[in-house]
Amino acid sequence: MRRRAAGFTLLELLVVIAIIAIATAGVGFALRDSGQASLEREGERLAALLESARARSRASGMVVRWRPTPQGPGDFTFDGLPPGALPAQWLTSGIGAQLRGAGGEAVAALQLGPDPIIAAQQVVLSLPGPQPQTVRIATDGLRPFAIVSP
Repeated sequence: MRRRAAGFTLLELLVVIAIIAIATAGVGFALRDSGQASLEREGERLAALLESARARSRASGMVVRWRPTPQGPGDFTFDGLPPGALPAQWLTSGIGAQLRGAGGEAVAALQLGPDPIIAAQQVVLSLPGPQPQTVRIATDGLRPFAIVSP
């Protein structure tokens, strides 16, 4: 009688390694939050904040402007609203904002009200890195701020 050798065959080892590799890749993709996804979430959040400030401006009759404040104390501010009325910080660090008017020219601040119809305006959010990413939030003055495709 031949005695069978103890241990695993090469095929069994390859199957186990393949299962571990597939499981590791699945967990890696599930936990990875791409920069573009976080930038799009910030864009949606900013669009909601701008619309909220616009509604408050119309309700109160006060002029409200939005502008980034790279020197602090927050990342951006709503001029014309009481401090703390709306959040003033990005949830993701490193985001930059460029404000543009209707023709693409740079502006210092977005005018949010009190008039129900405002000028066409846009904000380009950017996230630096090896592959810089951008998201554009815009309004034509009638419709609400929303993420628009480039």
